[in-house]
Amino acid sequence: MAIHRLAARVLPVNPRGEVLLLQGQDPAHPGDLHWVSIGGAVDEGETHEQAAIRELLEETGIVGDPADLVGPIGGGVHPFSWDGVDYVSHSTFFAIPLDADPDVDVHFGGLEEAEVGNILQARWWRPEDLRADGSAASEDMPDIMATAIDAVLTEGRA
Repeated sequence: MAIHRLAARVLPVNPRGEVLLLQGQDPAHPGDLHWVSIGGAVDEGETHEQAAIRELLEETGIVGDPADLVGPIGGGVHPFSWDGVDYVSHSTFFAIPLDADPDVDVHFGGLEEAEVGNILQARWWRPEDLRADGSAASEDMPDIMATAIDAVLTEGRA
């Protein structure tokens, strides 16, 4: 039986209309690489906004402020497996404008022990490029990215 969990996910958007994603792999399936949004489980006593900002810092080293989040821009239910355990993630998605240079200093120093060596790199993506590449962790990721870009650029926050 799958473990259900609440998750907060954040999509940093730059002024060029690109979204920062992470390349990862399930430790039970090394080499099966896919691109995911930044985020994870909402801890007890934490709001979705607080979780999104915490995950942004842990997974990229980027400091954010809940006041800068746009959204929620959507939600989704995504089944996945991690290290032989099945999960169902009930995700709330946020966008955040990131005025940074395309070579923003992303580092993985805050990763949880199980993520070390399984989160491999960060990269800016356009939704259409990720769709063409076919390596998104979920089929709806390019659509979620497009929604994030629209939400940030329409509000003039990037």
